Amino acid sequence: MSDSAPPDALPPGLELGDDDVIEQVEEIDEEGLAAATEPVRTSGFDGIGTRREARERALALLYEAESKGIVPPAAVLDTLPVPPEPYAGELVVGVSDHLDELDEAIGRRSVGWTVARMPALDRALLRMATYELAHTDVPVGACISEAVELAKRYSTDGSPTFVNGLLSRLAGELREG
Repeated sequence: MSDSAPPDALPPGLELGDDDVIEQVEEIDEEGLAAATEPVRTSGFDGIGTRREARERALALLYEAESKGIVPPAAVLDTLPVPPEPYAGELVVGVSDHLDELDEAIGRRSVGWTVARMPALDRALLRMATYELAHTDVPVGACISEAVELAKRYSTDGSPTFVNGLLSRLAGELREG
């Protein structure tokens, strides 16, 4: 640290007071200034953008769409001030585009529960994980494990077991061959 700045280090018109200290001076040329523009912002939890965070965000958006009666569910993306991370958006759009197919698959494998009777959060979670099983190359174990973790975190005590069993049955059907 220095107590005084070199005369050419300060921008024109900037004066330092007696108690001001310059800790660092960095010169940026015009080319470097253009490269230092702000990146496009996306919503996320800590900016890392992991798939786990994307799934959590997608679950929140699908639940929000259902709670607010937004049809199709992907229209919830249009209400956001900042777009979600790309994988979260892909999940929301994928579920929205394949909603009838997903509900039919979930209903076919569900024992004792119709899709409409399931808790809204579980329904959104099952739709999202079923979409991943049917339409992505995400490993089966990752799809099921992540869905069970989200059920543990956000849903009822019985939901993790229900989600695990139903997705395991679906995985056998959707990923055979």
